[in-house]
Amino acid sequence: MSGDLEKLQTRLGYRFSDPALLRRALTHPSLAPEDGGNQRLEFLGDAVLGLVLANQLYHKFPDEREGVLARRRASLASGTTLMQIARQLEIEELLEVSAAEAENNPKRSNAMLEDALEAVLGAVYLDGDLAAAEKVIAGLMTTLMDPDVAWDEGANNPKGTLQEHAQSFAGGLRPNYTVVATEGPDHDRRYTVEVQLGAQSARGRGSSRKLAEVAAARALLEIIAQIEADERT
Repeated sequence: MSGDLEKLQTRLGYRFSDPALLRRALTHPSLAPEDGGNQRLEFLGDAVLGLVLANQLYHKFPDEREGVLARRRASLASGTTLMQIARQLEIEELLEVSAAEAENNPKRSNAMLEDALEAVLGAVYLDGDLAAAEKVIAGLMTTLMDPDVAWDEGANNPKGTLQEHAQSFAGGLRPNYTVVATEGPDHDRRYTVEVQLGAQSARGRGSSRKLAEVAAARALLEIIAQIEADERT
């Protein structure tokens, strides 16, 4: 795998001082259930990605309002975007899973690839620093950050759409997402998330917290749309 790790570092534009961090980022929880595999790095990478994107968008779009910046960040950090980048980096071939997981799911799921990419970003941050992580993220998302490139919104970004609705029609309230249930072993978790906006709430399920949040936001948007349709009749 060492040769493949060299190629990945070349694609990332970053060389690790401690390659063990990169190997840990590519270790699925099913292979290391005793310590969660790459889950801690995924947690860290998620936070690093959010901060870096917020900082880059703040400076790149000085005239955009907060709601538009939030929607752009949600689009760039969406599971779909991260999965596509992970596939371009060929992380699917590098992610190590248990024999049982490989037998049950020969192909790496989108959620697994999303988590692995975030774990890699967390590993870059620990191995280097925030500036190193920012350079890697900027390199991976240069095209997506272009103001002239269409970006994911509407049906493909229900969290961003719900945020916009909250600012425009709900007196500036913010959607509040809460994990209300988790099921299954660490390597095959199912999350249930509830989103609350004013008096309205909805729940969604997914194989990751982010996917569950997206499902919950989509469900709440459908409720809101129905309420608004009823009010017009």
